[in-house]
Amino acid sequence: MKKILVVRYRFIGDTILSIPFLRNLRYANPDAQIDMLVAPGSGEIVEDCPYVDNFIYFDTTRKYKYEKAAGKKKNFWYYVKLLRKQKYDKAYILKRSFSSAILCFFAGINQRIGYDTEFRSCLLTKKIPYDKNKHESLCFLDLLKSDGIEVKDTYLESWINPETNKKIDDILFENRAPKDKKMVVVSVTATNEGKIWDINNFARIIEYLSNEKNLQVLFLGSDEDREIYHNIKYNTALKIIPLNLCGFVNLKESLALLKRSEFIVGNDSGGLHMASSVGTPVIGLYGPMSVDKWRALGDNNICLKADLPCIPCGLSKKCPNDKACMKAIKVEQVKAAIDEILNKITV
Repeated sequence: MKKILVVRYRFIGDTILSIPFLRNLRYANPDAQIDMLVAPGSGEIVEDCPYVDNFIYFDTTRKYKYEKAAGKKKNFWYYVKLLRKQKYDKAYILKRSFSSAILCFFAGINQRIGYDTEFRSCLLTKKIPYDKNKHESLCFLDLLKSDGIEVKDTYLESWINPETNKKIDDILFENRAPKDKKMVVVSVTATNEGKIWDINNFARIIEYLSNEKNLQVLFLGSDEDREIYHNIKYNTALKIIPLNLCGFVNLKESLALLKRSEFIVGNDSGGLHMASSVGTPVIGLYGPMSVDKWRALGDNNICLKADLPCIPCGLSKKCPNDKACMKAIKVEQVKAAIDEILNKITV
């Protein structure tokens, strides 16, 4: 049996955007063993993916808040030995880092397909250019095309099992969520500070959703995010009090809540891609990153961004303009986008 490893650990959004890659890889290799190296946190999102046989959790740094895991973290050489024992025939390295390529090299995987980035071309048996202007999900599919595999479709999808849905029913009941109110998710955080819209602006949006649109606002995130949302909740005059579920629901449960929500409004972050994967409309606030590359996929989504010559900077250095790209997005623009989404929903 052919054994294939897919390497895409870290970052929630990137993990979700690998789903079209996984599906098309399985189309081409129906009888192969396909395993995936994922981060312990963001990997939860794809645990029920039917295109992967086994998930290997790459737990070495715990650098980001969603990478927290139980037990003692492992080192790089632990994974070299682990992967070498598996005797993979081929690795598709969706990550662009030097470390991901050298991991597969030391693991003795004969065919190593990846991007020609970070001076790692000597570690790859097939290297392809990385297109900085193409959507990331399509860049992943370029690896398949370079290996002679036909790409049949490009859509996102996700899987929510009955147990998770039952858990969400219980959570909403325990938190006394009103059954007669439609839910929306507001996401005010992001991994990088440079992508975050002003918190006071978000407070005004939450007031608009609660007081004028009569909607139940949900806050989803990690335990570390909880205090940020707590302060908004108790320092804003609201008719319908938001449900702050940060730290109380995992990523799978968050996905199920997004599925039940009317839309999400928030910063450029993994939550927007999660919403897209379950077909929930997105109002995304984009600043320093390329919208063409990182926008949430979907026909009903709205991308709000400034028109400045410095965009996109890709967060390659400290912003000399004091986050002008995020400050240029106005509250009234976001309100108008909310009205547009709601009008589409009610038609």
